[in-house]
Amino acid sequence: MIRYDIVESGSKGNATLLSSENTLIQIDMGVPLANLKQGLSHLHASLDQVKALLITHEHSDHIKGLSLKTYKEAKIPLYCTEGTLPHPDGLLVPDEGLFIGDFSIFPFSTSHDAANPVGFVFRQGNEKLVYLTDSGIVPDTALPYLGDADYYIVESNHDVDKLLKSDRPLLLKQRIRSDHGHLSNDQSAEAFVSLVGPHTKSITLAHLSEECNTPDLAIHTWETIFQEHGLDVHQYHLQCASQHQDLLGGDL
Repeated sequence: MIRYDIVESGSKGNATLLSSENTLIQIDMGVPLANLKQGLSHLHASLDQVKALLITHEHSDHIKGLSLKTYKEAKIPLYCTEGTLPHPDGLLVPDEGLFIGDFSIFPFSTSHDAANPVGFVFRQGNEKLVYLTDSGIVPDTALPYLGDADYYIVESNHDVDKLLKSDRPLLLKQRIRSDHGHLSNDQSAEAFVSLVGPHTKSITLAHLSEECNTPDLAIHTWETIFQEHGLDVHQYHLQCASQHQDLLGGDL
């Protein structure tokens, strides 16, 4: 049984909680402590129950909460890849699995302008969850691990037209659209239309740009691309994570 609470998702801060009956894991800590505790309460858990904190990469919207005194005092074991943060409690090695509690965790390399960014495949019991944000592409090397998950939390960052028409500097637009930037609605839908399978229960679109995307736009794009491939995306319970309100999912 996997449950999750996406506490926040977006350029202002990111954190996600994953729980099973016996183990609680956190991905990233780029949010206020009060918001994290609210997410914990929705899972009927507390900070001292978090068994591990997994860091995807070192950008501030994923790690800025690590400096909070109360959080530091919690002494939660921190895991990251080599070059991401100094002195982690455990190293994440892409394409090498590890066990934390009753979760099997498989880190895989993503493509982002960070030192050594990763996404994750989590397995617990008979369920599988894929977590992939902050990547300009879905790397070919990761594809063998991503198919037919029960739950997907995947980046659908921007609508290309809205990005190009925005007032953002040209260099920023180029960075976002690059292979080391962020997946657009079209890119993520095209990638995952061939990865969903008979076990897939839900797809959560994450890290949506507040300026260059909307939940309606992201969902419409996924609807259109899945229809082009003869699929109804809503059979998988499609939803969008938010920067301002946490989102519960999984085996509720």
